[in-house]
Amino acid sequence: MPLTDLTPTEQSILDFERAWWQSPGPKGAAIRTQLQMSPSAYYRRLDAVIDHPDALDLDPLLVRRLRRARADRRRRRYVGPTRRRRLR
Repeated sequence: MPLTDLTPTEQSILDFERAWWQSPGPKGAAIRTQLQMSPSAYYRRLDAVIDHPDALDLDPLLVRRLRRARADRRRRRYVGPTRRRRLR
């Protein structure tokens, strides 16, 4: 009985995202080599995977970080960059 409803591909996407920075070379090349998919397909799948409730159970720190980064990108896209106040 599987521990999650995530497919093996979805689990491998999370595993890759957790450790891609340890691979030599660009991330796009590592995606093609390790997952046999294009970077655009990878990012579409990753976006869907982090919304899956079982992904949060599998690796809560990674999924929350990715969700936060996605929310920040969307906010910047629609609202624009936020201005930071200078501390005196």
